[in-house]
Amino acid sequence: MTKQTVVVALGGNALLRRGEPLEADVQRHNIEIAVNTIAKIAQEYNVVLVHGNGPQVGLLALQGLEYKKVNPYPLDVLGSETQGMIGYMLMQEFKNQIPEANVTCMLTQMTVDPADPAFVDPTKPIGPVYAEAEAREMAEKYNWTIKPDGEYFRRVVPSPLPTGIIEHDAITTLIDQGHLVICTGGGGIPVKRENGKLVGVEAVIDKDMSAAFLAKQLGADALLILTDADAVYLDWGKPTQHALHSTTPEELKQYQFDAGSMGPKIDASCEFINQGGKLVGIGSLQDGLRILKGEAGTCIRGN
Repeated sequence: MTKQTVVVALGGNALLRRGEPLEADVQRHNIEIAVNTIAKIAQEYNVVLVHGNGPQVGLLALQGLEYKKVNPYPLDVLGSETQGMIGYMLMQEFKNQIPEANVTCMLTQMTVDPADPAFVDPTKPIGPVYAEAEAREMAEKYNWTIKPDGEYFRRVVPSPLPTGIIEHDAITTLIDQGHLVICTGGGGIPVKRENGKLVGVEAVIDKDMSAAFLAKQLGADALLILTDADAVYLDWGKPTQHALHSTTPEELKQYQFDAGSMGPKIDASCEFINQGGKLVGIGSLQDGLRILKGEAGTCIRGN
């Protein structure tokens, strides 16, 4: 029996949790935990893995600002560096846990529209969290845009929508050959076409929206968004909070979700379903396989 294909979106904060030091060994430990769950999913599905990079790309940007002898590298270059770094760690751990698997990491460029309104209103958080006073000091020093992130503050950058996948054919070929493919990391390297050439763009694409776009383009059977919440909740943080276990894009239109956390995941999920996708699951990492089976998390289906 042919396995179904699932695109798994793994948050950058799952690899480097809030408040943890931005160190390689910490990420390796978290990746070991993440791969343990995803390896179980790969036993029953063809897995295409998309990972976030918010903490990692922000760290690279900070490191670049401290070395004064060269101009800081642009965000598209930093995004490619995180794809290589995180992809390497993921590939290595997959081979450690399932040595027989073919695992490939594909550096992936995603086209964006230079006229996307996201360039006027940056919303994508990157880098570590700061107390308000330190965040405002950093914003003034480096000319950043900062916005609240829970009880903290974080740097935010433009997050345009993806419009195309440059390496689509290569990704499809690898899936057809049975590879577990890691691609469009960090939402993909943002590029535009200019005078017949591909040119990098100063932005970070939302990884959940890229995962939904990828799932649609691949004709995937499901999109699985793994996050630090065990489901989608209504009235979050209030005494009346409760989880949505089964819902539809039509129902979700009635509610407002935080633009800095669950909002983009809901938008990406509804986009996938409205474009013909069958199932989106949202929930915690450890529940990954159970979410796909409808036993945990939130399942979103079409009407």
